[in-house]
Amino acid sequence: MFHRMIASFCLLTALFAVPFSAEAAAPFTFADVQAKAQDLAGTKYVPVTPVPEFLTKLNYNEWSAIRYLPEKALWNEEALPFTVQFFHPGLYYDRPVRVHIVNEDGVEDVAFDPSLFQYGSEELSKQVAQTKDMNFAGFRLHYPLNKADYKDEVAIFLGASYFRALAADTRYGIYSRGLALDTATAQGEEFPYFKEFWIVKPAADAKDITIYALMDSESMAGAYRFIITPGSPTVMDVKCALFTRNGAKNIQKIGLAPLTSMFFYGEEKNGRPGDYRPEVHNSDGLLFVNGDKHWFWSPLANFKRLSVNTFPLQNPRGFGLLQRDSDFKSYQDIEAGYERRPSLWVEPEGDWGPGTLNLVEIPTEDEMHDNIVAFWTPDKPRDKNRPDQPEAELRYPDTQMYSWKLYWMQPQTQQHDRGQVTSTRISRNGDTMTFHVDFAGGELATLPEDTGLASIVETPEPIPLLEKKLLRNPATGGWRLTFTVRLPKEEGVIQSLMAARKGPVMLRFRALLKKGENLPDPLTETWVYDWQLQQQ
Repeated sequence: MFHRMIASFCLLTALFAVPFSAEAAAPFTFADVQAKAQDLAGTKYVPVTPVPEFLTKLNYNEWSAIRYLPEKALWNEEALPFTVQFFHPGLYYDRPVRVHIVNEDGVEDVAFDPSLFQYGSEELSKQVAQTKDMNFAGFRLHYPLNKADYKDEVAIFLGASYFRALAADTRYGIYSRGLALDTATAQGEEFPYFKEFWIVKPAADAKDITIYALMDSESMAGAYRFIITPGSPTVMDVKCALFTRNGAKNIQKIGLAPLTSMFFYGEEKNGRPGDYRPEVHNSDGLLFVNGDKHWFWSPLANFKRLSVNTFPLQNPRGFGLLQRDSDFKSYQDIEAGYERRPSLWVEPEGDWGPGTLNLVEIPTEDEMHDNIVAFWTPDKPRDKNRPDQPEAELRYPDTQMYSWKLYWMQPQTQQHDRGQVTSTRISRNGDTMTFHVDFAGGELATLPEDTGLASIVETPEPIPLLEKKLLRNPATGGWRLTFTVRLPKEEGVIQSLMAARKGPVMLRFRALLKKGENLPDPLTETWVYDWQLQQQ
């Protein structure tokens, strides 16, 4: 479902101007996109006309052989800090998008032209040349991210409302999206898409670039503004206005600032039979902080069944999918370079109120599928005159506005000054399970062993804690918490739990370290692990 593939292209610097056709000569702002989205929401949804069938039937090698000619990149001859290259439609990318440029003369349309591309075959080139009303599949931005004299690829907008970016000295991995609708719900997910973009021409000394986008779907329309500042980290300032479409279904779950990543297996598995690599993932955990500035770390997993974990929060201050492990020894994959995949942190702006942080983990048998999704869902407001209003009647407001910042960071970027969870390892022996959780950083490195350091472990019913111990880890300068629990052994107990909870049973374990059990302030973030209990 969340499979998204993007071809790898050569990074070149020789660039040339793209032809335009004038559309309008007036200033263009976010308010203009907002008006378009509001008007769109007042109309019946019209599915986009797909690209010609001969393009969607291309295989991956055929589509990736279509190369944008770097000498034709936008603004190449003007010596601007940013340049733009475009993606050809085809294969998975069957929704064409319109792209405009906002400059001092107004708004200009970027016209699709086959001469902008090099095709893998002459026959395909002729077919495209004979096709009318073509548009691009998306675009990518180039900027001197790592070297002053070389424009690196720094961000991509391609496929539905997906986009991704790079921090300095990183490789593409995690994605974000404009919006998630009804993800992991019984009525099925809806995929809004960006149908139109406006790229604001930057000044000669610009450090950032502004992009506007118009989103559309069966249930909602939206206006988006992205201010992208490349660097370490690369920062995206995101603003959106969402409008519920007239006559739309009752949306069960809105997902704000959705993140999409991949987790195949990690250190808790101690490798995978037949695979030489100890770990394979783009992200290894979900980090979040609540309004009280308490930090939580939830390691990712790849269970046999769909896992949907929720964390109720009041006014979240930040969340993200992180690639904490940046050691090549943990992956041993020279080509994939998982140790250089960026972490992505979301910082909400303003008060988002009550809601739920969602973590969706989809089973996968390979690393080609993006199987991890995280997003924030605001609570549906209740009618003050109807405090007992049924859930089925609750609806989101017709108009919603949100702003947040996205930080595309290098692995191991520190978000707080507390001790971090650096690894989670699990061992099984019959009906007992032992967790080995490593904490490091913060005050832990300087604490004397006789400081009265205490471990707090919480286990869910009906899981008893059999034993726990806390040992200094000289290899990390931190501490290792080891605790053992007993899982339900009787088949009838498991069946009754599954029946009561209507599906796979998630058992939530928590742990943290403190200076004494009765002191309020923790020394570390809280480790949260949701174990999927299954029938044996």
